[in-house]
Amino acid sequence: MGIRGNSNRLLNPEALKAMDKFKVEAAQELNVSQDYKSGYWGNMTSRECGAVGGQMVKKMIAEYQNNLANGNATPQAGAATKETIANDAKDNYNLANKAGSFVPQQ
Repeated sequence: MGIRGNSNRLLNPEALKAMDKFKVEAAQELNVSQDYKSGYWGNMTSRECGAVGGQMVKKMIAEYQNNLANGNATPQAGAATKETIANDAKDNYNLANKAGSFVPQQ
């Protein structure tokens, strides 16, 4: 492991196999090099890996938008509710007053 550690963890560890399958499907759709089929992605270029990740995000956003349009989207973990917004507003204070005014340098 590197100096930074690994912050790329799934919120639900049981979803690991499904995410791996999803990643392979995205790679197949993009026709990137076939190195991923061994399960090792180290021989892939950064551009190819980025394209696969981008394709995954694009598909997840499209799926969520479809769920919203059909009225069956569920709130995500950490999503703001009226109650959490009210609690945050109660504890909130104006950081601009605390930090002072900002005047750009000439």
